[in-house]
Amino acid sequence: MNKNYILIYLLCVCSLSFGQKKSLKRANQLFANKAYVEAAEIYEQLDDSQESLENLGDSYYYNFEMKKASNAYEKLFSKYKDSLNAETYFRYAHALKGIEDYDTGDQIMNEYSNLPENTPQFIEDLTSLVPYNYTIKQVESGSNIGDFGVSYFKDQVVFASLRNTENPKYAWNKNPYLDLYKASVSEDKNLENVEPFSEDINSKTHESNATFTNDGKTMYFSRTNKKRIKIGEEKIAVIKIYRAEFIDSTWTNITVMPFSSDLYSTQHPVLNKENTRLYFSSDMPGALGSFDIFYIDIYANNSYGNPINLGSTINTKHREQFPFITKDSILYFASNGHKGLGGLDLFRSVYKDNNFEEALNLGSTINSGLDDFGFVLKDSLDEGFLSSNRDGKDRLYSFTREPNRKTFFVEGEVRDKNSKEILPGSLVTLLDEDGNIINQMVVGDDAMYKFETEPNKKYQIEGYRSFYIPTIESINTNDEGKIEYDLELEIESYDDAEEIVVTKIDGYIYIELENIYFDLNKWDIKPEAAKTLDVLADLLMKYPRMEIQLGAHTDSRSSNSYNLVLSNNRAKATLNYIVSKGISKERLQSKGFGEILPLVNCGDDCTEVEHSINRRCEFIILK
Repeated sequence: MNKNYILIYLLCVCSLSFGQKKSLKRANQLFANKAYVEAAEIYEQLDDSQESLENLGDSYYYNFEMKKASNAYEKLFSKYKDSLNAETYFRYAHALKGIEDYDTGDQIMNEYSNLPENTPQFIEDLTSLVPYNYTIKQVESGSNIGDFGVSYFKDQVVFASLRNTENPKYAWNKNPYLDLYKASVSEDKNLENVEPFSEDINSKTHESNATFTNDGKTMYFSRTNKKRIKIGEEKIAVIKIYRAEFIDSTWTNITVMPFSSDLYSTQHPVLNKENTRLYFSSDMPGALGSFDIFYIDIYANNSYGNPINLGSTINTKHREQFPFITKDSILYFASNGHKGLGGLDLFRSVYKDNNFEEALNLGSTINSGLDDFGFVLKDSLDEGFLSSNRDGKDRLYSFTREPNRKTFFVEGEVRDKNSKEILPGSLVTLLDEDGNIINQMVVGDDAMYKFETEPNKKYQIEGYRSFYIPTIESINTNDEGKIEYDLELEIESYDDAEEIVVTKIDGYIYIELENIYFDLNKWDIKPEAAKTLDVLADLLMKYPRMEIQLGAHTDSRSSNSYNLVLSNNRAKATLNYIVSKGISKERLQSKGFGEILPLVNCGDDCTEVEHSINRRCEFIILK
């Protein structure tokens, strides 16, 4: 190759390499400053290094462009999977769920959490668990740029919006800064007469999430700091909660709340109905994750208690935000840390016995694979608003809801207590707490049973099979717990439970007792025989389902017909004695076999010992 050509080639390669480094440095600066739109444009033009692919995926993820984020993460995982941190797995899984690729998303989430994930099954399970089904409709508000965070204020609503195009652009998403607006609500739940809330409240930075006291004279709201402050390795414009008072038709005395700080964010305030407690979201010290839900108590002299974290029942190591508390003390909030459909999902938790109970996902009639948040209820508790970016931008949605008839089940299988083998054909009975039969079934080849139950009730489940001891288990259903109680019934056979019960090679199950003897040509029960039969009666008393056959046999002396009559009389005498001990006659069968079933088949040449062996009573368990 000509030396001049070689020189030109090397200069081009060096120039390209230098350009790549320069562009990567610029993209990283934009990314660090959270200017994700511009950063993504540059990363798209760079080589597929781990740094550029990861930041590209994150830039799209933070702006809810989940298809583009998934594509970037897919390239990243195909090349650098073994060197990625756990949170990249988390974001990739949520990006995939956001585009409803549940198979791949569940696989990635399983690798992240080491827990089984099956989102379609989770969605199906929620259909019978959630207390309400929701019907939602996108709100028309006169803007197509983005609204969220509704609160009720007198006969109007107040919400945050990006519609003020005169505001400066926010580098994160190239949209204007947020302002608060107020509007009236039409009969079809659209927003009318939209206008800025107050020039005293709105500023050149973000305002959002207002909440008002019952008299409408005090409000709390979120506002972003004008300047970013370096916290650790990042420069962050933290969010603070402010308080304002309505005096002489003006919002005034605007002051930052004492629990806000330049070192962490406090946001999304909401008052309880008594106006004695303010719930909010924060990443302050003591948070379990990136954002937790806290509350502070409000005292009569406008002083405040210390922030209280709601704890691990509500908060996770990820995000819990946008709290809302109803008049009946049910907390609604958004989370991407609890199990969900993808992104932020809406959850509820009942306040009971001074604690919030386990959080429940509101289900697929209101949640989507993207962010769903900002849930508020009207006082009637059957309608309200939520916010969602399910179509790519923050939008307001109205909803109505109807109670969902939750279906509770008890289900499981029947197994042998000792061998652990399943027992097809077993009878399983559902009883109420008083022992009344509600339902029963004979299990099939899989030995599985399933009964529908009702919430907040006590039940008993009985497993039974012939030649087995019935087993009874008790359960309590509740209003918020699992809909399926997986109850394995283990029942024990008589011959495993009792030494005197033996299964013989003929297939019958015998109760082996000392032989009972009768006087010649007699059938009355002698005292020695009574002691043996008392053992049998005790066994029958112990197992009320046991039924037996009392079989009497004679030796071969005397005629066939005589021996048959004699053995029948002896069998009946044995039965009557057992009945006299309190055993129901319906559980007993008596049968005389005469001489036809000898144990020792010696014909006319039997010894006295052989005759005594053939002259016997046998007790066979029938069920």
